[in-house]
Amino acid sequence: MRILIVEDEPGIFNFLKQGLEEESYSVDIAVDGNKGLMMALSGDYDLLLLDWMVPGISGIEVCRQFRKEFKETPVIFLTAKDTVDETIFGLQSGANDYIKKPFHFEELLERIKVQLRPKSGEHSVFILGNITLNTGNHQVLKNGEEINLTQKEFALLEFLMRNKGIVCRRTRIIESVWDIHFEYNTGVIDVYINALRKKLKLKDDENYIQTVRGIGYMAKEL
Repeated sequence: MRILIVEDEPGIFNFLKQGLEEESYSVDIAVDGNKGLMMALSGDYDLLLLDWMVPGISGIEVCRQFRKEFKETPVIFLTAKDTVDETIFGLQSGANDYIKKPFHFEELLERIKVQLRPKSGEHSVFILGNITLNTGNHQVLKNGEEINLTQKEFALLEFLMRNKGIVCRRTRIIESVWDIHFEYNTGVIDVYINALRKKLKLKDDENYIQTVRGIGYMAKEL
């Protein structure tokens, strides 16, 4: 899981980065609103942590513009703005949660887990051509026939199917499926992709998992 923190106080973002990485999250930092919005709009994040008062455009404006493009990605405000009106204003701008500074890291961590927890019954079944993946019973079917996958193979296929039609960069895949930072060798992805293709018995006219040379992979219906 990858988190973007938009925060200009080094003491806070360094503390958050260290704590979240110890919990196996991948963390990026933006120290002003303009850069934060640019990074957020890349679409590569599972959750945003926003400070309201940052240089450039405010965290509120970052949230508003981000919401126009990404409606479901969770956004949590982490700010010293603490009146009832300010809290309501922040939530109305599109945030999912609002935490006032100072805060306890353990509380923030639990709120992050709540936002990233799969919703009951939501997006539990994904379809890619003649392949169906069900996250509820951890089952993959091709033309009605069950395909046995390892845990990592299942997680990789689920990630690609959740992002169907989107080019998934190798760094994004390794960070989301393996929960390790991109500086590690991403060659392991190729091994698992080849294993997936074999187990799914993909024919020439079933190129559902496409290689995007120099970038990564994409799940696409033909």
